[in-house]
Amino acid sequence: MKNLVIVFLLTLVFPHFVGAQIETDFYDTDKITEIRIKFKKTNWAEELDSLRNYGDDLLMGTATIDGKEYKNVGVRYRGSRSFAVGSKRNALHLKLNYINKNQNHQGYKKIKISNALRDPSMIREVLGYEIARKYMPAPKANHAKVFINGSYYGLFVNVEDISDEFLEKHFGSNENAFFKCSPDISKKSEEGCKNKTFASLEYEDGAECYFANYEMKSKDGWDDLIELTKTLDKEPENINKILNVDRTLWMLAFNNVLVNLSSYSGQNSQNYYLYKDENGQFNPIIWDLNLAFGSFKNTGSGSDLDLKGLQNLDPLVNVDNVAKPLISKLLSDPEREKLYLSHVRTILYENFVDGSYEDRATELQRMIKGSFIEDKNKFYDTSELEKSLTTTIGKRSKIPGIVELMKARASYLKKHEKLNVVPASISEIKVKTREKLSKDLVKDFNITCMVDRYPKQVKVLYRFDKSTSFKALAMADDGKSNDGKSGDSIYGIKISPPADVKSIEFYIMAQNPKSITFEPSNYMFNTIEADLETLNK
Repeated sequence: MKNLVIVFLLTLVFPHFVGAQIETDFYDTDKITEIRIKFKKTNWAEELDSLRNYGDDLLMGTATIDGKEYKNVGVRYRGSRSFAVGSKRNALHLKLNYINKNQNHQGYKKIKISNALRDPSMIREVLGYEIARKYMPAPKANHAKVFINGSYYGLFVNVEDISDEFLEKHFGSNENAFFKCSPDISKKSEEGCKNKTFASLEYEDGAECYFANYEMKSKDGWDDLIELTKTLDKEPENINKILNVDRTLWMLAFNNVLVNLSSYSGQNSQNYYLYKDENGQFNPIIWDLNLAFGSFKNTGSGSDLDLKGLQNLDPLVNVDNVAKPLISKLLSDPEREKLYLSHVRTILYENFVDGSYEDRATELQRMIKGSFIEDKNKFYDTSELEKSLTTTIGKRSKIPGIVELMKARASYLKKHEKLNVVPASISEIKVKTREKLSKDLVKDFNITCMVDRYPKQVKVLYRFDKSTSFKALAMADDGKSNDGKSGDSIYGIKISPPADVKSIEFYIMAQNPKSITFEPSNYMFNTIEADLETLNK
């Protein structure tokens, strides 16, 4: 009855509201998007085959996305390794602004449709990106029913393009050095260059050694990329100046926990982007999770791993591999290794130890099952979808079930000597407010927190402006830092802002002899904020 009253009142105050539908995000993970493509030509499949093989042109058509029509859209088969001439399930690229440069759907100008090759579960990318977005800038992704000229082409995975809009949203700019690191692994190296370095960021003297392994998406930037590899090789102690090390460690931790080896962490050092932000640091951006959760099995050393090898993948795999300097150079520093292992632990416990990934995987499959069954062009049959979480699928590819892999992997990582430690515990974070009835206004930010489990060092990382980097200050439990009594496990610090600054953003880091802990754990996106006006109320 209450809901009926609300609707009735809305009809009186906002008569246009009734019958209107609230538009959901194009990449809403909990819905299936509908994309209808219409070509004038009936032989569109042959045309797209030809364009894919012999040029970069697109076939023009009309796209209707969730009921909204867009004319003069460019379409082509994506240049992925899953492409096959005559296939009824090739991945698609749609360019909405092919003719009309301003045409977009909810701000998105390009649409990437993945055919989920070697993924009988149909959820590897959607689930993987959903986990990644908790800890780093990563594309959105959901499922899409695709129709071409009125016929059901199939159920696909719809992945956000890493475009200028993506860069602007996450980094506040899009005109700096920008590279796609997905080399053509079939190409031979230039004469005089190292063989099969791919996009490993190994330093080489000649610029020509980089051209085959990295695709520059910006107007310039080769010098920046070479400087990055040279610093990593020659001056790793200065790498923070040109690389966002923390974000890199998050990516490496994600790759390892999810056994995402079709990545920098695997054989071909691939499937990521690099963007240089306004602070002069390169940021890695994860890409192409179609083969995550053990669908690709090679670490770059030896033959492909079997199921047990995937389940028991060492969290420090490739740490001694000089051909992977992002891992070997960064993790050679004990403090960075601790930070990396902290990120491994966070991803592990927040997604896998508690079993939440399994619930989410089941929920996603339940949502798409009907659309999957209707798909006559699907790679796998319905029984394989139903078994894909708990059973290895395929006699040749042997794609592990996601739960079959990750349940045992979570158990293995929990017991690993590098992760089976007791991290410091951070709680009771407070910012001092004005005392009741006091006339004295709070002018500084007095921050305290409780830290247990043998903390060796406690720091607050703070900034007054979101466009700047965080600064670190040591907190103390000495009875002199607005922290109460010495030795009571309460750590404190006073931060005095500049005269024109009224607010602060911060998070806490605590380190004990074997681990590093953060609060909030996803401090990259979720910090603690305080302002003087509120503190003085």
